[in-house]
Amino acid sequence: MELHRRVLLIGFFIFILSASAPTLAVDIFTNPEVIVENGTACVLRCSFKTNEVVSAYITVTWYFLSNTPGNRFSKAPFAILYAYAGRVDLVKEFQDRVKFIGDINKKDVSIQINPVQFGDNGTYFCDVKNPPDFSGTQAQTELRVVLKGALPRTTTPVIVGAVCGVVLLLVLILVAVCIVIKVLHSRNDYEGCINLESTRTPPPHPTKKTEPKVEGPLSVSPPGQAQGPVIYVQLDHSGSKSSFHKMEPVVYADIRKN
Repeated sequence: MELHRRVLLIGFFIFILSASAPTLAVDIFTNPEVIVENGTACVLRCSFKTNEVVSAYITVTWYFLSNTPGNRFSKAPFAILYAYAGRVDLVKEFQDRVKFIGDINKKDVSIQINPVQFGDNGTYFCDVKNPPDFSGTQAQTELRVVLKGALPRTTTPVIVGAVCGVVLLLVLILVAVCIVIKVLHSRNDYEGCINLESTRTPPPHPTKKTEPKVEGPLSVSPPGQAQGPVIYVQLDHSGSKSSFHKMEPVVYADIRKN
């Protein structure tokens, strides 16, 4: 009851301030639904947006409406957490399990329930007042507590492993492509050098002037005299016309001009 009295008194104080100041709106955001396993930790996210600088008079209130019939929280939304001026108050049923984990300066007013119980099934309402921003619609989150092991296991490690494998494969493919391109480029450069060498015209070799060979002994003319034509004569020493095989060049005459 002490928490309810405090909430009512501060609510009356805020009402007085709102009557003397222009009314602005506070936008509040939460997750529509949260599903957790029984006995685990649960975080109920809540953030807000205000047109004014976060003041020292800002208030944060979390309400709970239980789905369990006969529960004292099932008749109407009941304030289970109230934060004001750096102080956090909790109702007795949630004192050991609910913790304020938000940062008001960062416009985060989230809470944590650890461990959750089946009696925590219900709707949670997040309300923020930042004078002179008083009006605003409460954001609500539906909490569903299920049996332990009923939720599918997270596939985050599998996804991370698959992504890492794909990235590694792409890197290997890129390295292989770079190596192939480098090898082909080097081969083209080598073939270009060979073709360039083959297209070069070899330098002309000096030709050696050959003198015509003259059969038989040569007569050397004295200097200053011109040599005339040489006549070759074949003689037959046997005296017979039939002895063809005994013919051989024996005598040649040299006719010179005087």
